[in-house]
Amino acid sequence: MKPDTFPITDDHIHLDPINGRGIEAAKDFMRAGGTHLFLVSKPSWSYGVHPSSGADYCPVFDETIRTGQVTSGLGIVVYPVLGVHPAEISRLLERLDLENTVDVMKGGLDLAARYVQEGKAYALKSGRPHYEVSPEIWSASNDILAYALRLAKECNCALQIHAESGPCHDVVEMAHRAGVNPDQVVKHYATPETQLLPSFIANHEAIPALCREKRRFTMESDYMDENSRPGAVIGPKSVPRFTKQLLAHGLIGEEDCHRIHAETVEIVYGVPIEVR
Repeated sequence: MKPDTFPITDDHIHLDPINGRGIEAAKDFMRAGGTHLFLVSKPSWSYGVHPSSGADYCPVFDETIRTGQVTSGLGIVVYPVLGVHPAEISRLLERLDLENTVDVMKGGLDLAARYVQEGKAYALKSGRPHYEVSPEIWSASNDILAYALRLAKECNCALQIHAESGPCHDVVEMAHRAGVNPDQVVKHYATPETQLLPSFIANHEAIPALCREKRRFTMESDYMDENSRPGAVIGPKSVPRFTKQLLAHGLIGEEDCHRIHAETVEIVYGVPIEVR
């Protein structure tokens, strides 16, 4: 199997034609050998949106979908992922009280779920702050995350989560209570000890060892596509580039590539991953 004949999927990437490189970053991904990507909506403030209701997330989601459609025109298969970034709670609390903030974030998730039900998006995103917050904000964030899990169950779709580093054992229990298989809860920017489905940054040092264990996981760049932070978190070429490097050095095999970039993605998201 030649490197250009199997799919390479970036499980968590942002493309921003307003504040970043947009389609040019997508071209870099494709030229490096990337074939499929999960295009994740950015926080509302990235587009100058300051929501006061769930409906106010509409322009954020519509821009994500529009960017995905343009990217698809290159020949890349794009699966939009929509939701409300957990850090929005801190931004919203600058203007709203906690009760209204929770209502706005849940309303944004309701809107994202409608896009999934309409076939415009393929997964939801939520989570909780990865930084220290008060007990009240932590509790509210977990309430929002539990709500997102219930929506994922209703939509029969995967949920990507932003959260603190570590195992997130309690999220596994939250998923079970919502009737969601933890294997369909994708821990973005994962560490190996998580019992959720890990999505690893493409240069994570544990990838070869986890492949030897036949561990199911995906790979991501978490490319932010912001001109103010060029190349953050890692660049759009990273997932195909590191995959090919690992393969060339014999650290992973062709079977591993298929499991990471096609088989696992198909199982988690219920979408086809094939080279066109």
